[in-house]
Amino acid sequence: MDTETATPWLTDAEQCAWRTFLDVQRMLTHQLERDLQPFGLTMNDYEILVNLSESSDRRLRMSDLAAVTLQSKSRLSHQITRMENAGLVERVNCESDRRGLYAVLTDRGMETMRKVAPHHVESVRDHFIDRLTPDALGDLHESLKPVAERLRGKRGKP
Repeated sequence: MDTETATPWLTDAEQCAWRTFLDVQRMLTHQLERDLQPFGLTMNDYEILVNLSESSDRRLRMSDLAAVTLQSKSRLSHQITRMENAGLVERVNCESDRRGLYAVLTDRGMETMRKVAPHHVESVRDHFIDRLTPDALGDLHESLKPVAERLRGKRGKP
């Protein structure tokens, strides 16, 4: 390490916490992804289905969906095409803005959500929630809240 710079290197405790966080994030995402595979879904698919199922009229503008899922418009467009081919979503023109498009959750997509959600929740519980005490979950939430707020602020989103 270059000790001549003003970079405040991570302490051993900071390095341990950071690497543990990264390991857990990667392994948990990988496991949740594996648990969705039997349903033919990816985590990105599931996130889109959740956002659409929780939105008014089961629809979101493509630009808003790209923002909330942290995907480029191009990447989201490819994702939505794949999900359209599976009958889970459809694109609908925006009546007030001819250039705008909505992603709309189809009845089949909603039925898929109803079928998959209980399994996904079981997976989240098994691999994450049930591994922590209620106090640890509260501490984790409070600890990560300032990080989430800072990152949301960098994106310009509330």
